[in-house]
Amino acid sequence: MARKIGSRYTAHQLLGRGSAGSVWLGDGPEGPVAIKLLREDLAADQELVGRFVQERTALLGLEHPHIVTVRDLVVDGNDLALVMDAVRGTDLRTRLDSAHRLAPAAAAAIVADIADALAFAHKAGVVHRDVKPENILLDMSGTPGRAGEHPALLTDFGVAKLIDSPRSTPTGRSTKIIGTPDYCAPEIVEGLPPRAAVDIYALATVLYELLAGFTPFGGGHPGAILRRHVTETVVPLPGIPEELWQLLLQCLAKAPASRLRASELAERLREMAPLLDGLPALEVDEPQPEPAGEGEAAGEEPVTGAAPRGAVSLVPTAPGKDSGRDTHTSMRVPGVDELSGGAHGTARVPRAPGAPRPGSARAREAALRRRRLRTGVGAGVAVVILAVAGWLVAGGDDSDSGAEQTGTAAVTSG
Repeated sequence: MARKIGSRYTAHQLLGRGSAGSVWLGDGPEGPVAIKLLREDLAADQELVGRFVQERTALLGLEHPHIVTVRDLVVDGNDLALVMDAVRGTDLRTRLDSAHRLAPAAAAAIVADIADALAFAHKAGVVHRDVKPENILLDMSGTPGRAGEHPALLTDFGVAKLIDSPRSTPTGRSTKIIGTPDYCAPEIVEGLPPRAAVDIYALATVLYELLAGFTPFGGGHPGAILRRHVTETVVPLPGIPEELWQLLLQCLAKAPASRLRASELAERLREMAPLLDGLPALEVDEPQPEPAGEGEAAGEEPVTGAAPRGAVSLVPTAPGKDSGRDTHTSMRVPGVDELSGGAHGTARVPRAPGAPRPGSARAREAALRRRRLRTGVGAGVAVVILAVAGWLVAGGDDSDSGAEQTGTAAVTSG
């Protein structure tokens, strides 16, 4: 059933639903468009509508070959919508679900395209804040590149900021975390304002996922995922060239200043293309799933308002569907004690079934019990040794027994 969106657009076909609203294929004065219609409760939020209008100029100005262009922003009664170019293809999440892993050359080509898009946006002063496979589209109408991949386009610029603009404290620190847990940079988890480097961290996480089939810090309760971003190191990926691995490590650095800029990332990936040509997809063992309830045991609050996985595609060929993965989350910033509770070793190291993850609350409790047990056993052994020593001294020469016993008592009491 057709639906009018403002005075210029008509939505014809529902493509998908997500945490922000629904996406439709429609028509406008210039031809086919994709219309992201935000939820009605969001349209009733006057503060949100104000932010929506304020962001209009910045969003409409992002025209780049690797960015899905926003054509219009509609505010009309209960309708709040972004009107964008319709892309003929699929999203990267759907591609990854099908292929599971990509060959290094293909992964690098896709990420280089998105790095180009981010370089353009960052130069214009716009931070995406929610880079992930769901927001990367593959344009099947475009000419394939060197690795045989169709052009990759980045979409949903500004949506996270529009919907969930976090309040800041007097110190400038945000009181909420906005984004998708698997791709959140450490500085976001710590409540710092999002700068361009958060997009580099998220894009490097996407590259890691394309190569490995899983994200470096994902799995389990969202609060545990966020803590790993701050406290844990990246699981090595055997089988990729050292140059590519070092690039990944640099872009996943905990310190934002240590990461490459978007233009540098794109240039480096294209320079190493000859090195990656012909390499097969990696064969990597996936980490064990997080035991149920471990995040809650560590004192983390459950996520509120989390959306299921399922890309909200801007393309007519990708069906909208929901599944079980959190893709957009608004959480409080963890406290210092919670952040310091994580393991400082390698993230998600393989372990025996049922064994607690290093650094978790269960692991700390088990370690404390072992220390208490060792302390108790050690104290018992010491008492036995001293008692035996006292008996031997007491059985010695009578003339020295008083002095010897006094000395033994002094040692025992000390």
